[in-house]
Amino acid sequence: MKIKNILPIILFLVSFSFYAQSNKTDEKREKIKAYKVSFLTTELELTSTEAEKFWPIYNSYDDKQYELRHEKMKTYLKKLDDDNISSLSEKEASTLLSQIECTDKELYLLRVKYNSDLKKVLSAKKILKLKKSEDDFNRKLLKQYRDKAAKD
Repeated sequence: MKIKNILPIILFLVSFSFYAQSNKTDEKREKIKAYKVSFLTTELELTSTEAEKFWPIYNSYDDKQYELRHEKMKTYLKKLDDDNISSLSEKEASTLLSQIECTDKELYLLRVKYNSDLKKVLSAKKILKLKKSEDDFNRKLLKQYRDKAAKD
């Protein structure tokens, strides 16, 4: 598998464990979100008109994506630890698999709508730059997490 395919999975798992502490979840998420906004603002060089239209679209997408990935997937992951998989009936496993597929489809449709909305506000070049900047940000975040874990 290519690193581009593995990176989102790793980031999901890192962010999942990162947010596992319930009383610090919102605080950490807001801190990361602020850092991400700052990073993307610098990287994208948005005009004030673009920024005014871009950030509501981006924030809405980000919130919905977070909800799908962290709220729904958290439920699935609880059922997917090794002991639970062994005790699932085939029917329960099939139902869980269908739920995961539905969430994946929701994420895909959300991304399609997001890209469509972005095309009304940003040029194709800036959308590609956004994608690259998000990937760069995620790599930086993952590196910081690894560095912090290595020190502990």
